Amino acid sequence: MSEEEFQQRFVAHMLAQAGIVHFEDGTPVRYYAEEMAQIYWQDPDFETMSPEDCAEDDMAGWETAEEAE
Repeated sequence: MSEEEFQQRFVAHMLAQAGIVHFEDGTPVRYYAEEMAQIYWQDPDFETMSPEDCAEDDMAGWETAEEAE
């Protein structure tokens, strides 16, 4: 899989699953997803995971609005 395909699939999955367009601080989820896709692509610890699984791994660490209260 090419880096471009990995990043496209990672971003598409994150945007589809996020349920929001912007984080509370105003950062667009798309911008964040694009940045994180590059990080996951470059990290050898994640090379056996699909782009979708990597996106899920990242989102698992997100704090929900309810948890923040």
